Amino acid sequence: MLARALRLTLIIEVALYVAIARYGFAASPSATAWLALAGVLSLRAVLITLTYGYAWAYRSPAPHLSMRQTLPMVLGEYAAMLLSFIVILPFERWWMGTDRLRAGAPGRRLPVLLVHGYFCSRAAWWWLRRRLEAAGWTVATISLEPIHGNIEDYVAPLAGRIDAVLAETGAERVLLAGHSMGGLVARAYLQRCGNARAAGLVTLGTPHQGSQLASIGPGKNARQMRPGNLWLQNLANPAAVLDTLAIYSPHDNFVMPQSNSQLSGAANYPINGLGHLAMLYSPRVAQALLSAFDRMDTRSRHAHRV
Repeated sequence: MLARALRLTLIIEVALYVAIARYGFAASPSATAWLALAGVLSLRAVLITLTYGYAWAYRSPAPHLSMRQTLPMVLGEYAAMLLSFIVILPFERWWMGTDRLRAGAPGRRLPVLLVHGYFCSRAAWWWLRRRLEAAGWTVATISLEPIHGNIEDYVAPLAGRIDAVLAETGAERVLLAGHSMGGLVARAYLQRCGNARAAGLVTLGTPHQGSQLASIGPGKNARQMRPGNLWLQNLANPAAVLDTLAIYSPHDNFVMPQSNSQLSGAANYPINGLGHLAMLYSPRVAQALLSAFDRMDTRSRHAHRV
């Protein structure tokens, strides 16, 4: 559903730029094409600029970045937005296909289940899924709908997906990873269903204490991610007992203050100079994720033997 909506939105946007160029400025066909492309690129540049302006206004203390460090960070986040919302998410079927699950042999690593964030789908994991599979992991994904629904309503589909992955792979537990809102969905699942079917959780840029940017986001799930929201407070009480790592960027442009990505009681791992969407395409994040999963898988198998 999200892919169809993004394609339709992009078509309408391009048609608007074409109409303005052709009928407003009598531009030639070639000039119209270039102007339409410039319009698409410019709008995303404005959106990224606004997120960084908002993030600066609500920033938390963070290591200082020089201009030589800041510019690649901003350009990387811009590229991540273009890749995600123009190339990959609108054409999910081209990029993702079905999950490549297989029955595990004795001693095989636990399967991994990736949970996407706000206004995204399973296609958000395209790059990281490839990195995990190349490292030998069996990776499952899920798309949560409706895109602006109640986070609590995502728990049942996630539980069902976990059950399906375990049934297909023959594993007893999964390792969970959640980007942005996906980390909150995973925590809500653990709070409601317990950790009998999950061996570890890694969150990437998750607004554990909310984000000021959520105040302008549409939907019930955006309201639940506002700082001080009662739902967030209830999520933390009681906290799920599980091996958890919170990977976050002190320079995040979606979670603000950026320290709100830290999770009390979990290991918190900062990665400097990285934007929110760019986390999904970052080799540094991939390495941290792989290391965490290796550690969690080893610990789980050792505990099982004991």
